[in-house]
Amino acid sequence: MPKMKSNSGALKRFKRSASGGFKRAQSHLRHILTKKSSKRKRQLGSPAQVHESDVAGVRRMLPYS
Repeated sequence: MPKMKSNSGALKRFKRSASGGFKRAQSHLRHILTKKSSKRKRQLGSPAQVHESDVAGVRRMLPYS
């Protein structure tokens, strides 16, 4: 039986956390940054957790993570 393929788009966007969930980057940090406060930009730089209702879908896309 051949190996399963991971979704390459998901591979670039999600990393498995030690607790079994998935880490993701936050959006809104690419452009139009002048109107955003320094605090907001700083907090957007930190990783976030994938919501529990979406974890099953991410796990399906990344079978070997």
